[in-house]
Amino acid sequence: MPIKIPRDLPATKTLQSEHIFVMDTLRAASQDIRPLHILILNLMPTKIVTETQLARLLSNTPLQVEIELLAVSGRIPRHTSAEHMLTFYKSFDSIRENYYDGFIITGAPVEQMAFEDVDYWGELCEIMEWSKTHVFSTFHICWGAQAGLYYHYGIGKTVLKEKVFGVFAHRVLDRQSMLFRGFDDVFWSPHSRYASVDAEQIRRTPGLEILAESDEAGVYAIASKDGRQIFITGHSEYDVGTLGDEYLRDKNAGLNTPLPKHYFPGDDDTEKPLCNWRSGANLLYANWLNYYVYQETPYSISAISNIAHARGKKEGENG
Repeated sequence: MPIKIPRDLPATKTLQSEHIFVMDTLRAASQDIRPLHILILNLMPTKIVTETQLARLLSNTPLQVEIELLAVSGRIPRHTSAEHMLTFYKSFDSIRENYYDGFIITGAPVEQMAFEDVDYWGELCEIMEWSKTHVFSTFHICWGAQAGLYYHYGIGKTVLKEKVFGVFAHRVLDRQSMLFRGFDDVFWSPHSRYASVDAEQIRRTPGLEILAESDEAGVYAIASKDGRQIFITGHSEYDVGTLGDEYLRDKNAGLNTPLPKHYFPGDDDTEKPLCNWRSGANLLYANWLNYYVYQETPYSISAISNIAHARGKKEGENG
């Protein structure tokens, strides 16, 4: 089934050139299907690149998916035009009364800062609190995962001396997890981050489970037991050239950024890297959409609020 995105969004032409079925609003309205409503809070500096990467992965499922783009207020992106932001992005105030089947919070290049020092931290906290009663399942990526773990569970991050940078092998810890259904014993995923989360602290936190990890890169996937919160510390959505672009940008700027590990053939940055994580990335997002969103979310989407209130009441009684 197609992904429903605005006709003029730059991602549309890219996905169509890749023979991905993209549906505009008029055609989607003629189908008697309730699409999954997915909200994306895009905190990455290269907005259009991230939009395209996520739209590509969300399209690879039999489900009809409709995406909306959300931006924090008061920020003027340096790498994206004001026209693009005004045309395709919504403010939190404009969507706070809406309900969504799924929500994606991307990473952001602010890992070396304390959470409270990030200028939009207050608004992000308000959005994450709102998501408890207006979103069925939230998928956090990289810094978004660190922020979500800190806000929802009080789990801090550790700023690292050296960047976790490259493509790393991971193993699934819980073979019963539907998020990793169909995965190989070992799968690969890119990482690009200056901070990590502590595995032992996560294991000691009631309601959380580590689903996959890497010997080199550490914890990869964490989920709440009810599937309402998913945390991914890597960037499975990255294109084959994304890590290379980051490396060469930093190298040209004179920064002492290490060569991304397991990325360039023979560690030669003049060689073209091969993508060995695409199939795992597609399966990860397809599993999230199917098992954590589509199979579980109520048909009447506003009922999400009732489910959240009932769960909160039960947890209070058990506590």
